[in-house]
Amino acid sequence: MKLYSTNNPAAFVDFKEAVFNSMPQDKGLYMPASIPALDAEFIDNIDQFSLTEIAFKVASHIMDGAIPEADLKKIVEEAINFPAPVNQLDEKTYVLELFHGPSLAFKDFGARFMSRVMGYFMEKGEKMLNVLVATSGDTGGAVALGFLGVPNTLVTILYPKGKVSAVQELQLTTNGQNIRAIEIDGTFDDCQALVKQAFTDSELNAKFRLTSANSINIARLIPQTFYYFNAYAQLKREGKTDIIFSVPSGNFGNIGAGLLAWKMGLPVKQFIAATNINDTVPSFFETGVYTPKPSVATLSNAMDVGNPSNWVRIMNLFKDDTKALKEIVTAYSYDDEQTRDAVNIVYDDFKYVVCPHTAIAWMAIGQYRYDTKDDTSTAVFLATAHPCKFPDMYEGEIKASITIPEQVKELLGKPILTVKLMAEFDLFKQYLLEN
Repeated sequence: MKLYSTNNPAAFVDFKEAVFNSMPQDKGLYMPASIPALDAEFIDNIDQFSLTEIAFKVASHIMDGAIPEADLKKIVEEAINFPAPVNQLDEKTYVLELFHGPSLAFKDFGARFMSRVMGYFMEKGEKMLNVLVATSGDTGGAVALGFLGVPNTLVTILYPKGKVSAVQELQLTTNGQNIRAIEIDGTFDDCQALVKQAFTDSELNAKFRLTSANSINIARLIPQTFYYFNAYAQLKREGKTDIIFSVPSGNFGNIGAGLLAWKMGLPVKQFIAATNINDTVPSFFETGVYTPKPSVATLSNAMDVGNPSNWVRIMNLFKDDTKALKEIVTAYSYDDEQTRDAVNIVYDDFKYVVCPHTAIAWMAIGQYRYDTKDDTSTAVFLATAHPCKFPDMYEGEIKASITIPEQVKELLGKPILTVKLMAEFDLFKQYLLEN
């Protein structure tokens, strides 16, 4: 498998180098040199395969020999060892539950796969791998559990002060061992900027072997395609193949993976990018001008991103053809009041509890149907996190109906281990050099 930088399509690297370098020195992002379509026979019979079988087929196809098939199969089976069920709410609306992994968020798919890929490529005697990750909520917890106890690996997680939920903070800060957390006095965008600057700092790169566990890393993006194919397989078993996916979107890695699956031949009618008031992309769709904004804190904190890193990948997929992009992607944004209302409506109508991110994706389906008059397609909205991670979101009957998983109960009472820093690169660099 060969990959190029979005800033230099003429320079290629292999998969191992892209995984460990995460981000090219020219500050672009790595993209596959080719995205081959899966064979039609596989797509036509996809309903006959399990999630792990689908994941292995998709991974081996796009990775094209980067890892021998026997080793890749083992990686897939170890990483994707939890379900991703599609559940029906009404005749034409389904929810894809992606919170059944260890950190209770969709990012378990990417973090677990990536950690095992890195472990596979690590050789004895190599310099310790320093993994840097910025999180607006769920990424950090997934990465922490994905890399916890992995030999010769040190993970540093940056998260914005006061902008992650209490459960999310416990998942970030109570691990110890090779996982350390830094509370940044700023926004997620500040955390992300610090990580990106570290990758291009010559002194840090000379001393450390730096890599990222954010969705800027191609090894995070590839496994996120698996659940789109698997959702289609589940619906095909029910005779439904005219599919719309509504995707909660922050850093745009999740919908970017969906579009990668579509490029590989997954039959999707439409993607909906559903955001909160951090509406850089919906505004771009309206005005034609892409203008990153400072991020604003919301109830759907994992989507509080004002300058989505993966947008450059999406535009690259479409060769900067906005018209072609708009034919397959629609974008909507919602505020906190609308989000609260949606949580209550979904519960009242279906006795189903959605997290604030998932609520936004559900709302977007209704708006899309109204705008397009499409009342025949099957719409799937992605449930990206377990509602227990946002206890302040719920009251009364809804709160009482939420079952707290055992892994969350085990976190309660554990000491929080964190370092506090201002959002200044010199301070972050000093911390890395001294620790």
